Amino acid sequence: MRRREFVSLAAAGAFAVPSLARHLGAATTAAPSARPTEYEFLRRIPPERLRALIGDRPDANGLSGSNRLAGRWLEAGPQRGSCRGVIAGVVLDDLALAEDAWRGIEVAFAHQRDDGGFVANLRPNGKSARPFGAAVETAFFFLQEMGRAVLVIRQSPHEPVFRERLAALEPKLRRAGRFILSGYDTIIDNSSKAVNRIFIAAKAFGLCGRVLRDEEVLAAAHRLVAHGLTLRDAQGIFIENGGRDSSYNAVSILFGQVLALHVPIPEFEAALPAAVAWQISRIRPDGSIEVEGNSRTGVGKEKSYFGDPKTVNHGEIVQALTLYGIVHGDRAALAAADRVFAFWKSGAPAKVAG
Repeated sequence: MRRREFVSLAAAGAFAVPSLARHLGAATTAAPSARPTEYEFLRRIPPERLRALIGDRPDANGLSGSNRLAGRWLEAGPQRGSCRGVIAGVVLDDLALAEDAWRGIEVAFAHQRDDGGFVANLRPNGKSARPFGAAVETAFFFLQEMGRAVLVIRQSPHEPVFRERLAALEPKLRRAGRFILSGYDTIIDNSSKAVNRIFIAAKAFGLCGRVLRDEEVLAAAHRLVAHGLTLRDAQGIFIENGGRDSSYNAVSILFGQVLALHVPIPEFEAALPAAVAWQISRIRPDGSIEVEGNSRTGVGKEKSYFGDPKTVNHGEIVQALTLYGIVHGDRAALAAADRVFAFWKSGAPAKVAG
């Protein structure tokens, strides 16, 4: 078993957090072909931070995320939380967590239809995932983390524990990959106003394509990345609903960065520094996120899955800056991630624009 690297604790107000900004010996700027695996990068994140960020567990019925909150099966997308729980368990050598989270993956595939998609019901906000385009969307939201979980397991010393179940899963995953491929045009039509979803879909195609060794599915990932890169403003910031957004910009950074750890996409990585620099500029000294001028979150412009005003996703901002900082040896990104994590975990109320 590899020796885990630990970092020192840095106080952030009254809340102590592991400081990634002080721990750059593990960072690398090597070419993608010479890089450590994602499993190895994730091993460099302090265990309790990783557990807080992605250590999700399904409920007694195997439901994750919004399905768990609703107390019933809604659709496949929310089950991505179980995939993250598996990843956390594997990286942390916590096989009890990984096994518990795996139940959510089994529940997801128990709802797979013959066409490769997944059963979908009416959402709490009154919208439906039953139409074909929406069904494709909820499928790729799940598959982007499912493919990632398989790849991280394969990169870990725990692969033998999961080998048989991964082999049994492959035909189901192949059907699901073909289902979202059949809906490629709907992704372009429905998600181009929300570029983060273009990169989430690209991640689903890229990682599942890598798992399945399916070149056609992989090619769809590259096409989506190329399209997503056209959806930036003149300063290189990812555009959401016609403007900049200090939450969703981080989502594009995060999902594209994870994809790039498994599928070489140098053109996307070349676009990251500008987007990351702007993201950091929206983080206040106390770790709260500036939302004034946001196009989607924190200013009452959109409603969430459950009908409440959309707020900033601190956890995904921390993930985006942490992973980018570790992969690229970026001190500013790691320091910003430390501040946001401390603010988020302290329970301090988010500041509003105005």
